[in-house]
Amino acid sequence: MTVETNDRRNVVGLGILSEINSRLIKRLVAFAAVAIFVTGCASKPNSTLQEEANASTDDQWAQTESAAAVDEGDNDPIETVNRFIFAFNDAADTLIFRPVAEGYRFIVPSPIRDSVRNFIRNSYSPVILANDLLQGDIEKAENTFARFLVNTIAGAGGLADVAGQTGLEYHAEDFGQTLGTWGVPEGPYLVLPILGPSNVRDGVGLIGDALLDPLTYVAKTEVLIARKVTDGIDKRSRNIETLDELERDSVDFYARVRSLYHQKRVNEINDGDVEPTLAPGLTDIFPEDDDQVSLVE
Repeated sequence: MTVETNDRRNVVGLGILSEINSRLIKRLVAFAAVAIFVTGCASKPNSTLQEEANASTDDQWAQTESAAAVDEGDNDPIETVNRFIFAFNDAADTLIFRPVAEGYRFIVPSPIRDSVRNFIRNSYSPVILANDLLQGDIEKAENTFARFLVNTIAGAGGLADVAGQTGLEYHAEDFGQTLGTWGVPEGPYLVLPILGPSNVRDGVGLIGDALLDPLTYVAKTEVLIARKVTDGIDKRSRNIETLDELERDSVDFYARVRSLYHQKRVNEINDGDVEPTLAPGLTDIFPEDDDQVSLVE
């Protein structure tokens, strides 16, 4: 009798474990699919353009981008394929993502858009905190935890950035950066469909962040999708003119994006300690505010 009871318990236990694994797999698949679809709304690199550029800008860019193509050629072994996907992403942004972002910015008042951004940032705090700890950065971990606590309690669940007003500045961390601090090489340069510029390390980082996110295990898939979609639209809406000018000033847009993406990730992994190479027409390609579009957000 005891043996039969134990067998039944084992079967029930295995059934529960199987159900949990099944749900987790489905959510990870859904997360990956939504990330690929939505982050096209943020499919170009971080940049802040100068309002005035002199007449020699194009010539300078030609030299900069040619040098970038040579310097990074060994890290772009499938450049032909990458350029094809890059062109597809650009067309998708023109036809779909940009119009949606423009409509969002036109219809939704700025204070509400700011509240949406604050709420989404707050919901990602556990992921940022986990990466802070994995990188061994206790000071940043304390800052992230304090921001989450203050904004959740005093900021109506994160709708208001009360912590930012008290000096607790926001910062973003992801598992791709964590792998970088551990010395994992970035691997070949990749352009992912809709996702845009990436590399092998950052691709793995997307999966790592999903596993580190508590909402992956407790929230409905629809909630995760809604958060990702809203985040992508909001970020794209904040960079419409900036990205237009970035593309318009480029001689070889593909090479420019590749170069800026690489420099941006190196800078983020080193917490801004690496002096970026500023290109003509840009004042700062590494803004601390993640509202500037990033492909790995």
